[in-house]
Amino acid sequence: MSQIQSFSRSNCVLLAVLCGKHAEKRVTAARSGPEAKRLRPSYPFPELSSAGRLEVHTLFNPTPEQFLEAQRVVQPNFLYIQGQQLEDEKEIGSLVWGDADVSDPQAFSTLISPPFPTIVYLEVPIGEKLAQAVHSKGIPYVIYWRNSFSSYAASHFRHALMSVIQSSVSHTWDAFQLAHASFRLHCVRNNHVQSVKLGPRLLGDAPKINISPPETEMVDEEGSSEVTPAIKIYDEEINIKLLLCGVPCTLDPCLLGSLEDGLNALLNIEIRGSKLQNRISASPPPLEAASLPRGMVTMRCDISTCSSSHVSLLVSGSAQTCFDDQLLESHIKNEIIEKSQLVRALSNNEDKLSSSEPLTSMSTACGASTFEVWMTLPKWAAQVLKHLAPEISYRSLVALGIGSINGTPVASFERRDADRLLFFCTSQRKDLINENGPYFHLPRWSASLTKDRTKAASESKPNLLGRNGVLEDKKRLMEGPSSFPSFKAKLKPATMRPIPHSRKQQMHPFMGLPETALHDTSLIKPSLPVAPPVKHSLVSSAPTTHRKSTSGPSHTPSVIQLNPLPMKKHGCDRLPIQVCSEEDFLKDVMQFLIQRGHNRLVPHGGLAEFPDAILNAKRLDLYNLYKEVVSRGGFYVGNGINWKGQVFSKMRNHTATNRMTGVGNTLKRHYETYLLEYELAHDDVDGECCLLCHSSAPGDWVNCGLCGEWAHFGCDRRQGLGTFKDYAKTDGLEYICPHCSLANYKKKPPPPKVANGFANTASVSRNV
Repeated sequence: MSQIQSFSRSNCVLLAVLCGKHAEKRVTAARSGPEAKRLRPSYPFPELSSAGRLEVHTLFNPTPEQFLEAQRVVQPNFLYIQGQQLEDEKEIGSLVWGDADVSDPQAFSTLISPPFPTIVYLEVPIGEKLAQAVHSKGIPYVIYWRNSFSSYAASHFRHALMSVIQSSVSHTWDAFQLAHASFRLHCVRNNHVQSVKLGPRLLGDAPKINISPPETEMVDEEGSSEVTPAIKIYDEEINIKLLLCGVPCTLDPCLLGSLEDGLNALLNIEIRGSKLQNRISASPPPLEAASLPRGMVTMRCDISTCSSSHVSLLVSGSAQTCFDDQLLESHIKNEIIEKSQLVRALSNNEDKLSSSEPLTSMSTACGASTFEVWMTLPKWAAQVLKHLAPEISYRSLVALGIGSINGTPVASFERRDADRLLFFCTSQRKDLINENGPYFHLPRWSASLTKDRTKAASESKPNLLGRNGVLEDKKRLMEGPSSFPSFKAKLKPATMRPIPHSRKQQMHPFMGLPETALHDTSLIKPSLPVAPPVKHSLVSSAPTTHRKSTSGPSHTPSVIQLNPLPMKKHGCDRLPIQVCSEEDFLKDVMQFLIQRGHNRLVPHGGLAEFPDAILNAKRLDLYNLYKEVVSRGGFYVGNGINWKGQVFSKMRNHTATNRMTGVGNTLKRHYETYLLEYELAHDDVDGECCLLCHSSAPGDWVNCGLCGEWAHFGCDRRQGLGTFKDYAKTDGLEYICPHCSLANYKKKPPPPKVANGFANTASVSRNV
């Protein structure tokens, strides 16, 4: 078992065993925060608690019998063993549970009972023999320390490792590489550990991507033995700016190399768990077309990464490879993970400090001091990082100390994270800390405001000198981060206004649309870039018949502009969707998903547990979801469908009192996961035609708010209509077709006749 998994598909179960007389005190101190008054900032030990994918169970000084019982009940796939915690909180001691010493390798290995966990992390000094004994029992991965270490360094590495695991479904190897890069970046570089050789180590094999060879190999007619790569990925490289939490420093090879390795591991996690969603034929890059070997084809591949970021890759390869979805997906993963270094630091003079200190903002690293680093990476990789930054539950970027990516703040950054990172660098740069402080620098954009207030402030300026003639503000800075609130209160709010920070996600399109063109207004993470569903919106032209997608002069496209190739039909024998029973439909969907290689979507329990998705405390109603969408033109109609009002209201998941937000985006995400490929392989979508010209030609489509029929806006010649822009925009005018307008007019009762200013009461109903 190489994947961090658990019996619940989404969780990693951790059993933590802590020992020593002060173990529980350390946990209590982590919850209450660092001590308030110290000459230097106290290290805020992170609390070991459940979060995200991580489900934590804790034991304090157990007996061997209690430890065995806990394994039987919890059945962890991650076992964390911490050595004795000493009172001075600087070092971790040997493995002592109560009065029993269990540090003997053979004795301890017998205490680990099946089913064995995937990972065992031994946070004990000089633990190589202990790790080898545990690994010999068949446990795939064992993390250990070869030498003695400080509790600060161990805590930082452990917190980085847990942050990766709680954020995404990651392979043990990649999670360790990212955490180890964070350890080198913040502990080794700041001399809290003398050498990287003294850091944590991993016993276990690097994962391999299994690529099943095609059934028949395409061999050159002359029997040439020339070996060509299976696929080639075309993508331009771009430069991005990262803001790292810490004091300005020299951009030395240790810093840049650690950051490169950490980001490479992060992107490997995203690609290793990615899924090929769609592929379409495409033209090769103009400069590459002439050199493309005969028999090679080019595909535009749409991929969803582990954290549901969507990217588009231009890939060339043999027809045999490119038309086999599973084989193509494996080759893409192998090409990216095994054969390339994705992230590289821009060359810089080693003696040169990082460029001038960036603007300090409370939206970036919680107002802590930052410095910038420039990296070169593929465009798709930058797109993934920009997608992850606003994710408030994604903690892997924080583990590396990254506070901002190309101007997008990392939303999950907390004040205690900044305190932990500054703890390691402030002891090395005391001169900078005492002079400026790691927090609350006045931004340069506030200089004019400060200048205008100087004269008025000097008249009422309080005496800041303390008893010994030391500036009180500087004294507070020396006492540590816990005293900063009082300092912050003395600053004028106008000069400390932070840069506005929105935690709404920004999704990025597959097909190269500008990244600023699409904005999502919900906190739910959709797998397609979508705008808020509107009841009646336009639908623009699309090259495929009966596929209408949003467009317009003032309406930002909200659905991926794809031109899917005609997909191979399923060939099922079920009845048309209008008369097909729900049971037959679900069986057909399950069969289709298995045939197309999506076995992960089909639970082992079969039809009774399908689909494995819950919405509004009920199992997702795929049957009515599919019927409502295909009856309205299919998924690529986009905002022509009111997902919340027209679709959700017809599903069993709907309740009259529901207060769910982001329902439209959630439905689109589930539809793309389970039903989009199924829709493309069936002829269930109703072919729409204009109710005025009876043509299905592309055009400025609008949908009637009463009858639901489609019409070309240009075909409606009535006087008094607004412009196409008025009906196209979000929350715009509601379009009513001529037929419904005439029918409504005929149904209206005639107005009462008026004589001498009084209504004719004989013709007015007396019912009240």
